[in-house]
Amino acid sequence: MGPAGTTPQPARERILDAAFRLFYAHGPRGAGVDTVIAESGVAKATLYKHFPRKDDLVLAYLDKVDQAWFGALRAAARDAGDNPRDQLIGTFDALDTACRREGYHGCAFINTAAESITGSDVHARTIEHKNVVRAWVTDLARRAGATRPEQLARQLTLLIDGGLAAGVLDADPATPIAAKAAARVLVDAACQPA
Repeated sequence: MGPAGTTPQPARERILDAAFRLFYAHGPRGAGVDTVIAESGVAKATLYKHFPRKDDLVLAYLDKVDQAWFGALRAAARDAGDNPRDQLIGTFDALDTACRREGYHGCAFINTAAESITGSDVHARTIEHKNVVRAWVTDLARRAGATRPEQLARQLTLLIDGGLAAGVLDADPATPIAAKAAARVLVDAACQPA
């Protein structure tokens, strides 16, 4: 039993939690395997049993980030109500929440893509994430009556990515608000009247 009667966390989860914190704060290149081992409290053999290559650990980290971020986007859309137009705009509430989070360092996928080798499994995973998010936004745009849903989705996802970057650069709480206002203009211009 762990502290206060809790069950100890499995080694794989301890490794992933440590990698998540370290990779997000310092990037996968900035956090070595030895640091992950030290932070997670596992033996080197245990880490390599679960993640034979560092890239395997980085991919698992990206999967964990994907679940959290894509989950936050979908939850923000759901919270905006049943109207797909409102849901498109509501996704920007996830941006607001992310940018206000303590220790915010921007988009883990953009950060990881910037330091990964084009064509590698890691780089491909970052692209896959962005494509999946854009496909989801395209579907919402289609249901919202956008005349060109793919174009609107590209515009909105670029706005989200820009908001994620600006959240790091200027740390201004008005940035996500401005991004949401711009999203409203884009959605209103692209969609047929409700």
